Amino acid sequence: MIETYILDNGLRIVACPSVTDVVYCGIAVDAGTRDELPGEEGMAHFTEHLSFKGTTHRRAWHILNRMESVGGDLNAFTGKEETVYYSTCLRPHFARAVDLLFDVVFNSTYPQHEMDKEVEVVIDEIESYNDSPADLIYDDFENLIFQGHALGHNILGRAEELRRMTSQDVRNFVERLYLPTRMVLYVYGNVPMTTIVREAVKALRKARERESGAETLSVVRQAPTLYTPRHVEVEKAAHQAHVMMGVRTFAATDPRHLHLYVLNNMLGGPGMNSRLNLSLRERNGLVYNVESASVGYTDTGVWTVYFGCDPHDVVRCKKLVMRELAHLTERPLSASVLEAAKRQIMGQAGISYDSFENVAINMGKRFLHYNTTQTYEVLCQRVQALTSEELFHTAREVFVPENISTMMFV
Repeated sequence: MIETYILDNGLRIVACPSVTDVVYCGIAVDAGTRDELPGEEGMAHFTEHLSFKGTTHRRAWHILNRMESVGGDLNAFTGKEETVYYSTCLRPHFARAVDLLFDVVFNSTYPQHEMDKEVEVVIDEIESYNDSPADLIYDDFENLIFQGHALGHNILGRAEELRRMTSQDVRNFVERLYLPTRMVLYVYGNVPMTTIVREAVKALRKARERESGAETLSVVRQAPTLYTPRHVEVEKAAHQAHVMMGVRTFAATDPRHLHLYVLNNMLGGPGMNSRLNLSLRERNGLVYNVESASVGYTDTGVWTVYFGCDPHDVVRCKKLVMRELAHLTERPLSASVLEAAKRQIMGQAGISYDSFENVAINMGKRFLHYNTTQTYEVLCQRVQALTSEELFHTAREVFVPENISTMMFV
């Protein structure tokens, strides 16, 4: 049974019991790429890196060694709408993990000399990413879809802006967004809520106070600009042509997002029996990899198809993709096809719920943004309730040829 609690400073706690002695915990912060102001591109990710470079209580080495020395793990990642600091440990070391997480999130000092070193590490990460067009095109395409909006920013940022950032810039970002009211402590493990609350309160006593003043409470995310389909071709010195097709879609809480989740799985999900894989690879031998993805944010979303092929086959591959989309907009799915799609996606979801770390992180992120959680049983109920007509109407709304944007690396 999932339990929740709110501390006096507004920080929320969500906990789910498990049957193992391993605990997955973390602090999800409502601060991501889309919260960066002009001139701050890459700041959310850079702040995450710098949080491990020293606190008022620990040096960088002590942070890195604290969980590793007992066989645990400490890590973090940055997304478009959140930054998550997380740890995995055995149950006896839970208090150690919570103390360290709160220290890193609340007491980091972001020293300038560490920034000067770490900026080169991040820039090397950016250059490595630029050398992989199959990965780079995803970020570049979102920038195309959300042109002029921070949601389209590359999470890693740009080298020229990162080199201009100072320790004070990072502190300003943290003071604006790293507030208790914008955080969730999540715990997936065999730990009572009373213990979780006790350790959180104890860790907060050592944390630098960060109150939500009138100015910080007014932090409001800007809605994305109106979507206009665009078509871009970029010259790249690569053997393959890399192609992305897609469209702006729905927020994660929109009922149509679930419809698209099922449709997307049929089209280009992880199964080798996906329609796009059968069409482009198995029947025609045109690609090694083709996949589609549906991402939902708090107020919008994006659906994409990616494939890599010989430059001479781009036009043919695009036609095959559009043909598969057209099939879903011509008539509702038959009862047998719909049942097969539901069975497959529920099976995949059931297997994914066996990855406890991912379940814990997703629980934390969902509670952070929507103040609610979703169990596997509830997901299955929602999927089972879907009708062919609902999927049909959503397909006709999303898969409109005139609305689809394209980006090609050739």
